[in-house]
Amino acid sequence: MHAAVYLLAIGLFLGACSHNPYLENSLTRYQGKDRAWIEKELGPPDAKTTRFFGGEKWTYNRIAGGKAGPPLFNFKANECQMVLFFDKDETVSDSTYTGC
Repeated sequence: MHAAVYLLAIGLFLGACSHNPYLENSLTRYQGKDRAWIEKELGPPDAKTTRFFGGEKWTYNRIAGGKAGPPLFNFKANECQMVLFFDKDETVSDSTYTGC
C-alpha cells in the first residue's frame, strides 16, 4: 500500500515539473526570423542585452493567466518570461521560457 502511495506521489511530482509542449512548439516558429519580424509580431522587448560572441538576447515578460484566491478573491498572476537569442546575422538562433 505504501509503495502505491509513493509511486503516485512521484508520478504527480514529475508531471508537475514537465514542460509546456504547446509553448515549446509555438516558440519554434520564431527560429530563423529576423529582428524586424519579431518586433512587428511581439512588439519591442522588455530588455535587450548583447551576447559575448555577437548577437543579442531579447527578453519578453508577459502575464499568462492566473488564479483567484478565496479571501477577497485576490488575483495571483502567472508571469511568463520568453527569451529569444539572436545570432550575428540578426536572426533567432534559440529561445527559452520560464514560469509559463
